[in-house]
Amino acid sequence: MPAPTNAKQDDIRTITTTAELAEFCELAKTKPYVTLDTEFLRERTYYSKLCLIQAALPPASGVKADGGVAVLIDPLVGDLSLEPLYDLFRHTATVKVFHAARQDLEIFFHDAGVLPDPLFDTQIAAMVCGFGEQVGYETLVKKIARQPLDKSSRFTDWSHRPLSDAQASYALADVTHLRAIYEFLAAQLEKTGRAPWLHEEVAVLLNPETYITRPDEAWERVRTRSGSPRFLAVVRELARFREAYAQERDIPRARVFKDDALIELASTKPLSEADLGKSRLLLRDARRGEIANGILAAVKQGIETKDLPKPAPDEPGRPGNAALADLLRVLLKAKSDETGVAPRLIASASDLDAIASGARDLPALSGWRAEVFGRDALRLASGEIALSAQGGAVRVVPVTV
Repeated sequence: MPAPTNAKQDDIRTITTTAELAEFCELAKTKPYVTLDTEFLRERTYYSKLCLIQAALPPASGVKADGGVAVLIDPLVGDLSLEPLYDLFRHTATVKVFHAARQDLEIFFHDAGVLPDPLFDTQIAAMVCGFGEQVGYETLVKKIARQPLDKSSRFTDWSHRPLSDAQASYALADVTHLRAIYEFLAAQLEKTGRAPWLHEEVAVLLNPETYITRPDEAWERVRTRSGSPRFLAVVRELARFREAYAQERDIPRARVFKDDALIELASTKPLSEADLGKSRLLLRDARRGEIANGILAAVKQGIETKDLPKPAPDEPGRPGNAALADLLRVLLKAKSDETGVAPRLIASASDLDAIASGARDLPALSGWRAEVFGRDALRLASGEIALSAQGGAVRVVPVTV
């Protein structure tokens, strides 16, 4: 497949009208799949600002001279409605292929409440197929498409118009090479019988809850060292105010105040603007006006509330828990080596500690993970099996009583 890295603007088709987009999407509906990517900006906003969409179709069946259609879709030029694209997203006969789709899908979900179905994420598929953890697009282009990739335009301003030749070529390369990557990985999944594994993972990306951030739950993402219920109550109210304020004004939450300032405020519990002025970490703009009033109201609510958060209880200690967790890590490494699947995709370090402490309602113990690792993890925890080193490999050995 020829790389478009030296393409000129005159050779690149850019869609700027709804009619043109509708024509392309109708053509896409006749194809088995379409590859997609986006370019966006988020440095100054809470929600991503969509700047460009790239799409490519496979060549016509049996026509090797046809390299396939590839286009740029420009939502910043003209009066372009994305409804034809969303209609394509709803068209279940055409697979929508992305690499590391979560941020792309978040944009479409917040814009129109639409998610592409069926969806194929090549990053997840590559992890299932043994390419390692969080494998990058550039790596897959080199290993599968066997093409060089110019990433010099990665950090450019995608909202500026006109786009340069380098930007346009870079953007198209993100979907043209993706065709070969998709076809290779889809074939590998079918060959190994692991296509259902990918479907389980993609289900998370197709769940609207993945893209909803509720202010009431924002405090759960703030890392704290104190488990004091009153301290956590103030953290909860500050995080709730910050998230709602950032969402309403479409600004990054760090522009309101950062996590370290939030922890400081929860510790010092300021009651006046004079108290806010003593903060070491609070931005100057947050010491007065709407943000200052919001902070003080949140602190007051956290101090006065009777609805105190309950920190997650420590798992009950049991003799051998730490040793069992270490054994589970050995088992996970062995299963990862055996299947070629990245350990992190199978189970997290916290999953292993939780299993060792008696928890059973975990992703690592259900679905395809149970088949690969979870069932033996439970057998190891219950003493039904042991681990044995044989040569350079770790083997599972039944325990006879």
